[in-house]
Amino acid sequence: MEINAGTYYLRQLRADRHIDDRPPLMEAFADPTHRKYVLNYRLRTLDEATEYVALRAAQWAGDERCSWAIAEPTSGRLLGEVGLRELDLAAQYAEATIWVHPTERGKGIATTALNAALRFGFGGLGLTEVSYRYEESNTASAIVAERCGFTLVGPEPTPAPTGERLIRWHRTS
Repeated sequence: MEINAGTYYLRQLRADRHIDDRPPLMEAFADPTHRKYVLNYRLRTLDEATEYVALRAAQWAGDERCSWAIAEPTSGRLLGEVGLRELDLAAQYAEATIWVHPTERGKGIATTALNAALRFGFGGLGLTEVSYRYEESNTASAIVAERCGFTLVGPEPTPAPTGERLIRWHRTS
């Protein structure tokens, strides 16, 4: 499923002879800021990046997660990833996720891509609620949440794996 997000387009992560997202995935996951907040994945080798691409495809096929590469439309270059995880179609619920390649931050990519994914979630999947969580020190995520129309719920009772407070926002259809 590809989505036209205006300035960008959302597509499946790829590792084929036409588009290979693995090198920019490895660059992004090596970034200290990215590593600070994304603890559950390490993409240090092409094999690990290949497994990550395959995992995202399998999660999509199993209705566990919708995940898109955020791509530059003329070259297909990977700019980040946006997703709806914890997907529960029966409960009409998901949790939004977003990260942007370190060389592309501060350009509004996260807001544009997340809004496109939310339109798909509410309109295409029939979701009625999407939550968004981030560590308290991640001020960029707070800005994205506000710009995407989420409402602040407040701190979660359990901290993130980093030990920081997790801040929850939610948005309804």
